[in-house]
Amino acid sequence: DFWGLRLTAVAAIPLTIAFVLIVVSLLGRNHAAAQQILGTPLVAIVILLFIGAGTYHMRIGMQVIIEDYVHEEIAKLALIMLNTFFSIAIGLACAYAIFKLSFGV
Repeated sequence: DFWGLRLTAVAAIPLTIAFVLIVVSLLGRNHAAAQQILGTPLVAIVILLFIGAGTYHMRIGMQVIIEDYVHEEIAKLALIMLNTFFSIAIGLACAYAIFKLSFGV
């Protein structure tokens, strides 16, 4: 967990900067222009990497908190499972939105 958190934190630095630049470039544009920019392959890949690193980092961070502060084993196991399912659901929902923009489905 220690190295996973550190690796995703380091990966998140350039990805966050790129994400902020993408969002700033969308300011003042209409829906069609924003959809066109977000649908380009390079932008979509950067956003997907940002989402992947963020959700993985979130899952590991919450798991560490659960392991440290929840002392009952059944509750700890249930919360870790819910945390994993929540992280997967958030990641898939975000990825679906990006794929929908990219492929125009």
